[in-house]
Amino acid sequence: MKAKLYALAAVALWASLATLGVALRHVPPFLLTGIALAVGSVLSWPFVLTDRTQWRITPGVLALGTLTLFGFHFFLFIGLRLASAVEVNLVNYLWPLLIVVLAPLYVRSVRLRGIHLVAAALGFTGAIIAILGGRGSSAASPAQSTWTSWMGYLLALGSAFIWANYSLQTKRLELAGKSFPTAAIGLFGLLSGLLSVLCHVALEAPVHLSARDWLLLLAMGLGPLGAAFFLWDKALKLGDVRHVGVLSYITPLASTVLLMAVTARTPSWSIGLAAAMIIGAALLGTRRG
Repeated sequence: MKAKLYALAAVALWASLATLGVALRHVPPFLLTGIALAVGSVLSWPFVLTDRTQWRITPGVLALGTLTLFGFHFFLFIGLRLASAVEVNLVNYLWPLLIVVLAPLYVRSVRLRGIHLVAAALGFTGAIIAILGGRGSSAASPAQSTWTSWMGYLLALGSAFIWANYSLQTKRLELAGKSFPTAAIGLFGLLSGLLSVLCHVALEAPVHLSARDWLLLLAMGLGPLGAAFFLWDKALKLGDVRHVGVLSYITPLASTVLLMAVTARTPSWSIGLAAAMIIGAALLGTRRG
């Protein structure tokens, strides 16, 4: 029960990520990722100050956590700039389905059955419907609605694979007795945040951030790029990775509805059908039959 509560709390925070990303789309992606992740790391500092061993982890785990947080968010924020935000959001939220389908490759006690393959096909079909629907309804230029948009969708899919891999690796380490402290996520966020800021300095033009920008970055860092990671880690370590994965499918529905409300976009049949198919795929993927 605790694992489910932790997972629900995490996905509630993640529901705001795409909306905040769109609101901050004028901020260069490396800078956006860097500031938000660094802010999120602050939540672990009180635990580290009382017990410094919380950040003593192996180089492999450090690389996994740091590169995951950096790559996942960078790919997502770039995708949101290249294609329709609602469709990018839906494609990115294939990661819960990927957790279910790929679980047998990481956890020996989990088997992949025919129903899981059906779930995978249903989920990816939903993503294709979302993409095609976005191309037809987007107000972007013709060039952006083809090559550029598809690049955005591919980046969103890459982001989904990155997060699924991290989640399953976390569970595999926990089952092998090599789990890392939850507070170590703060170190992942701090290092990946610093890496992002260095990339900003080297590759992006400097920008001026307004007071509103800083407030939004603070909200993003403390919420979906901060507390959500710690809650998700607890959920993965305490519960069944497949069941935790399916609970996270509340996020794409809530996230997409919130994003459409903020962007004043009229709901379309393609978005509704895509959301229903992707969520249904995740539900099928956790069945034991």
